[in-house]
Amino acid sequence: MSASQQIVRALDEARDQLTGPGAPFEIEDRQVGGTVFRVYKNAPANLREAIAVAREHGDKTFLTYGDERFSFNDYFERVDRLGGHLVDHYGIAKGDRVAIAMRNYPEWMMAYAAIVSVGAIVVPLNSWGQADELAYALSDAGARLVFCDEQRASYIDDRLDGLGCDAIVVRSDRQFDSSRIATWDSTQGGAAELPEVDISAGDLAMIMYTSGTTGNPKGAVSTHFAVCQALQNFEVHSYMSAMVNPETIGRMMESGFEPSTLLTMPLFHVSGCYSVFLLNLRGGRKTSIMYKWDPDEALRIIEREHITVFTGVPTMTMAMMGSELWDKTDTSSLFSIGAGGTACPPHLKDLIYGKLPQAYPGTGYGMTETNATCANCTGEAWRLEPTSSGTLSPIVELKTVDDDGNDLAEGETGELYVRSPANVQQYWNLPEASAATFKDGWVATGDIGYLNEDGFLFIVDRKKDMVIRGGENIYPIEVEGALLTHPAVHEAAVFGVPHDTWGEELVATVYADEGTSASELADYLRDQLAAFKVPAHLNLQATPLEKNATGKVLKKAIRQAWLDGQG
Repeated sequence: MSASQQIVRALDEARDQLTGPGAPFEIEDRQVGGTVFRVYKNAPANLREAIAVAREHGDKTFLTYGDERFSFNDYFERVDRLGGHLVDHYGIAKGDRVAIAMRNYPEWMMAYAAIVSVGAIVVPLNSWGQADELAYALSDAGARLVFCDEQRASYIDDRLDGLGCDAIVVRSDRQFDSSRIATWDSTQGGAAELPEVDISAGDLAMIMYTSGTTGNPKGAVSTHFAVCQALQNFEVHSYMSAMVNPETIGRMMESGFEPSTLLTMPLFHVSGCYSVFLLNLRGGRKTSIMYKWDPDEALRIIEREHITVFTGVPTMTMAMMGSELWDKTDTSSLFSIGAGGTACPPHLKDLIYGKLPQAYPGTGYGMTETNATCANCTGEAWRLEPTSSGTLSPIVELKTVDDDGNDLAEGETGELYVRSPANVQQYWNLPEASAATFKDGWVATGDIGYLNEDGFLFIVDRKKDMVIRGGENIYPIEVEGALLTHPAVHEAAVFGVPHDTWGEELVATVYADEGTSASELADYLRDQLAAFKVPAHLNLQATPLEKNATGKVLKKAIRQAWLDGQG
């Protein structure tokens, strides 16, 4: 039996112990909306209940932001005052939509908890959004109220009347002209007591808008039931992984450092919202908030706050570990390194273990439409299969289909379909897009991948990114991975462009060390890939590639920039 097979067997045994009859995370079959799912029997019924368990953590530190510190008691006092104000002053009722449009602040987390706890539907918006995008989402959701920072308020203050939407602005001394804008302080004068409200598991909890890098963003709609199942699933995975990595977990516990996380991902993204904010809230762990990503500032916070868990996309991890401050910073508390959100470059494993030999790295696969639920890979599993997205979560079913939607045999490569009780069931106000993506409990992910014989999931590429050159299918992510093994290459985006003879040809835009040549990289690729997979054009630059708020490379924008440069 191979090492990978052994770790999968160990994970399966841990899963069975945790999810069997009478176990803390018992799984049962349950019909939801006409579909039978495997569900966590004892998961919280709604987000108000899921969040309320954190009240037991009392005076422990929950949040730090710069020099500010908030205990769990401090946090809930503000949440409760805000919840009462939403109902008493704004008349927010069950089912009303309340948006959040701001950078990462403590008030973001307070607003989220208050909104869902009074039965309203929280609408997290991309904090990088400009005026038109924010106005579109507020209008599309029919938001009655939006929490925003000064910058976002300045984008929409003259549009609020037309939107029929009020705003609460945080951390701003600016005087706005609109009478619809109030300050955060105005929400904190009432009693610290949440109004009573009856929230059912099937009630809508959240509309999370996709990034909207092309066209208008889509609002993925989740019920309280779906989000609570997702949270329970994160917790089950953490226990499973701990059970099969006892030595690593033991070293962490013996270190004397309290578990704490550096929040680098935006809270409007499922990774920041679920795997950091809500899990740390429920688990009684400290979260240190970064306003925006900066690798040197991240290291300073890690040293000051004795951070044990760093969660970011691979580019963040590489930037932090490559910083000149790394060797000058006390990172002795740091043991868990998350590298999710996109494919892990081949050399990331060596970088992490070279800098932190006792590290506990991890990644996973999920998307907004699955509430970040599908597969996970942490510790020994990640060391053995660092290019994998991990093994399937206990409540997840997965299949692959061909271009016509026909089911493929197990292990064959095709578009991934994911089914679990955590799935989104619709896009807000978009019946046609909903029908194309959500099918009998399955989410058509648009990702190409396969499950290998050992049970590890591998993502090959985005379906829409596949390039067909002269009848040959090329997955750009494979070429990007090969480029990233070159020591001079930091980032790469590979894409297809029209070609008169071949139909399409490959182009690569590469962030590499100065002095690196296109011919050098082309020769390097020819030693690793079939000739038709070597890009016809290698465009080198000495600056990082353009990225969105979650740290993902904006391949479409890079492709368009290249095309514009050819005109």
